Amino acid sequence: MSWVLSLMQPPPLRLDLRNLVPQALAGLAPAAVETLSLWQGRQALPLAEFFQVSRTEGADDTLVFEGDLSRCDRIGWQLAGGRIEVRGNAGDLVGAGMAAGEISVAGSAGLLAGCEMQGGLLTVRGNVGDFAAAPLPGNMEGVRGGTLVVHGNAGARLADRMRRGLVLVHGSVGDFAASRLVAGTVAIGGAAGAHAGFQMRRGTLLCAGPAPLHSPTFVPTRHDTGVIWQLLSRSLVRHGGAFAGLPARRMQRLAGDLATGGRGEILLPQ
Repeated sequence: MSWVLSLMQPPPLRLDLRNLVPQALAGLAPAAVETLSLWQGRQALPLAEFFQVSRTEGADDTLVFEGDLSRCDRIGWQLAGGRIEVRGNAGDLVGAGMAAGEISVAGSAGLLAGCEMQGGLLTVRGNVGDFAAAPLPGNMEGVRGGTLVVHGNAGARLADRMRRGLVLVHGSVGDFAASRLVAGTVAIGGAAGAHAGFQMRRGTLLCAGPAPLHSPTFVPTRHDTGVIWQLLSRSLVRHGGAFAGLPARRMQRLAGDLATGGRGEILLPQ
């Protein structure tokens, strides 16, 4: 039996849901779940003031949120297993620090979606805000593993300081996508804003849509990349959209950012 938490009405202040993960609810009775504390500002309030609690058929490690949770932050905070399904919008920091499991958001998400992920799968059917797959404010490392898939658009600073993993956006992204990238793969199906790949050290930025406005410190190369291109493109085909026809397209490779060593790359399918 999976848990279903239905939001009764949008909270007046932002609500912190970091403690609501499948592992924390395992073995509890509905009455016990209703008494769990949620932070709203500096005040801890019982869960029952915001959500109706029920059980439904499904896996025991599944937690479902229903309603518009755009004012509810930290859904799936440091998730270590199981599945969270959001049947609506999500607030800031959804999937932040998750190490395993799966989070699915039917709507859009706010700022810092998937920041500092270490593993697992985060899927957002709508849009995400700025700093998705980036570090938390003040930290030096972004995503270190896992997969973030966005079916809509993403804001600025997507995958900033990313170190490992896959970030895939079907739509367009804002400025400074894959900035300061250390490693990993960022795939963009739509248009990218200015300064794509700014100061990237290593890693791959693939732009399946229009060529981005990149820095002059990226230069074309003449390396034979046929084998690696087929491996990468075929691994992305299953995501569909702009990535469905990648294996049949030729690819131009730009090396850079030469201002920071030049070991990264921007791939431009032709």
